[in-house]
Amino acid sequence: MSDKQNNIKKILIIQTAFLGDVVLTIPMVQEIKSKYPDAVIDFLCIPSTSDLLKNNPGIRELIPYDKRNSGIRGLADIVKKIRNEKYDVVISPHRSFRSAAISYLSGAADTVSFDRSSFSFLYKTIVKYETGIHEIQRNLRLLTPLGIDLHKIIRPELYISIQEKRKIDSIFYEHRIRDDEKFLVIAPGTIWFTKRFPEQKFINLCNLLTGLDKRIFLIGSKDDKKISDFIVNNSRFRNFINLTGTLSVMESAELIKRSKLIITNDSAPMHIANSMNTDVCAIFGATVPEFGFFPYGKNDKIFQTENLRCRPCSIHGGAKCPIKTFECMMKIDEKEIADFIKKKLS
Repeated sequence: MSDKQNNIKKILIIQTAFLGDVVLTIPMVQEIKSKYPDAVIDFLCIPSTSDLLKNNPGIRELIPYDKRNSGIRGLADIVKKIRNEKYDVVISPHRSFRSAAISYLSGAADTVSFDRSSFSFLYKTIVKYETGIHEIQRNLRLLTPLGIDLHKIIRPELYISIQEKRKIDSIFYEHRIRDDEKFLVIAPGTIWFTKRFPEQKFINLCNLLTGLDKRIFLIGSKDDKKISDFIVNNSRFRNFINLTGTLSVMESAELIKRSKLIITNDSAPMHIANSMNTDVCAIFGATVPEFGFFPYGKNDKIFQTENLRCRPCSIHGGAKCPIKTFECMMKIDEKEIADFIKKKLS
């Protein structure tokens, strides 16, 4: 171990992106703690993702940063707090200019990010952004300056509280769901329209499951409730339990953990399901698994439209199809998904 690594006592990780991005950053905490068990690790994130980390024993302090509403004053306050902490290393898997500015102004002995990060010249140590691997593997490459050299996918560990487990227990009691009952979870929402399997396609899928004597839970944020309500109100399938907008992130994680299978878009529930070791049926539209955000469970299945010249149209998805056909989603066969579900739940 180098002298530089011997001096690593306090570390800050910056990840102010969405829920899924935070899930895929958690293995960094696990591996740093494995290498440096006495090190202090703090984590900077946005308030809406902090629930994922609040019970994590590897993190000393969560630093919430409302980057959309705090302005220059909020940024200055965050920088002041971070400077006062005197971190040895600041690591930013998030590649934004704001993250680069916070890292640069942190006063840390070393700051680490990718060569593709915005304003990457502000970091003291640059790591090559590798394509063709999973995002977890990519993030773990940022630990090579700390003497941690890993190439495999490390499953993120989420810590669900007793209260969160009891919330799901109460729902199961209310609906008389046995502990050994096989049920399906559908997470139909996502922030980006072109990453979202259309509501009517979900309805068609559920109609094909009408003869399946299983329950379907619908989950998502309050912003997804309109989508879930539309599916419930227009489907012939009647065995829904619609919890959209009623569960916290970690309560949703506990429900996913108990489920046999989740149907989800390329979004956070897919990554949470992998962390819970629940089988995933992932639907990809505008984005492609090759970006590195694919499900990695041995029984996971991806449904997508192959060989479209227009796909991928962006790295994150967008508010509308750029060529107005939405073929990437519209050509996916609901019957193939239904057949896969029936086989899994039989």
